[in-house]
Amino acid sequence: MNRVSLLAGVVFGFLVAAARLNDYDVIHDMLLLREPDVFLMMGSAIGTAAPILWYLRTHHWKTMEGEIDLRRQPVSRRNVAGAAIFGAGWAVAGTCPVPALAMSAGGSVLGVFVMGGLFSGIALRDALDTRSLRPLLRRTPPGATAKA
Repeated sequence: MNRVSLLAGVVFGFLVAAARLNDYDVIHDMLLLREPDVFLMMGSAIGTAAPILWYLRTHHWKTMEGEIDLRRQPVSRRNVAGAAIFGAGWAVAGTCPVPALAMSAGGSVLGVFVMGGLFSGIALRDALDTRSLRPLLRRTPPGATAKA
């Protein structure tokens, strides 16, 4: 693991915990529109990241994965369904993935359950994707002849 990435992750986790985003009551109050601080924090993150990404894209910045590509994709049913499930989970658990990691690191049992649910959801999604793609994988590639 890259040491810089590990350090950035630890600092980010510390900031999440310092902002009390790993506290169920803070997130619950935010979702009930009683705690505007979290929305302001999200807005400041977007306001910071958007111009930086624009600058990197317009100057054709290269990463280890290649040039930064920020194409917009059309919204599909999968996006809407995934967002609804994520939002419902966020409302019930009072946390999302990063604060759940901070909760787990702090010894919270809720954080461990949320992380277990997230990993179970990822495994289920991958299993369904593989299952739904199986018929497509059996097709004859373009240019090849099908055996009779």
